[in-house]
Amino acid sequence: MALEQQHSSHLTDDDARVIQRASHFWEQNGRTLLGVLGVVAVVAVGAFFFQRNRETQENAAAGKLAESSVLYWQGDYTRSLDIAKQVATQYTGTRSGLEAHRLMADNQFWAGDFKGAVAEYRRYLDKAPAGLLSDAARRSYAYSLESDGQFAEAAKTFLALVGKFDRISSAEFLLAAARCESNQGHDAEAIKLLQRADIEFGETRYAQTARIRLAELKAKLGQ
Repeated sequence: MALEQQHSSHLTDDDARVIQRASHFWEQNGRTLLGVLGVVAVVAVGAFFFQRNRETQENAAAGKLAESSVLYWQGDYTRSLDIAKQVATQYTGTRSGLEAHRLMADNQFWAGDFKGAVAEYRRYLDKAPAGLLSDAARRSYAYSLESDGQFAEAAKTFLALVGKFDRISSAEFLLAAARCESNQGHDAEAIKLLQRADIEFGETRYAQTARIRLAELKAKLGQ
């Protein structure tokens, strides 16, 4: 046997102690380690199937929501609303399940159920992330509030939207807020909002409407 082979096959006392400690550790903790690895494996497998099931649910919900949307644009609000309700109920927690509340509100608004629309827009906005879609829903929410006679909340919501879209929309929201204030008998506050629309957004088509309404309110108040 070569000298190198004799040297490599011989265990020193330190080597023996390391092996002994490792064996002792495994004897004491091996079962626990195997249990931990088993739990990790179960969690990983569970996460995989959960994600796959979530994707399956989202795809199914998106398909039903698309069907509801087509019916909405065709003006079939009753059938569209029924399908959107199914999506919201059956696929809670999915993105399409949340969007179903917005579509339900749209259907209810155009069907004249303003209280129902307000309730569904609120459910949507409570969970929807900030962004263009939620701002668009808030715009519809404001008009639903106004149509339902909730003028104070409507005025507040319209004002919060000023600056969120283009300048024409901002002028529109100021006029809508002024209209809501007038409906509450707050003509002085309405005048301030109309003046703001005229000064800040004078180039928009709403500015002319604001000036006409200003003249009417000032005449009413004897100003």
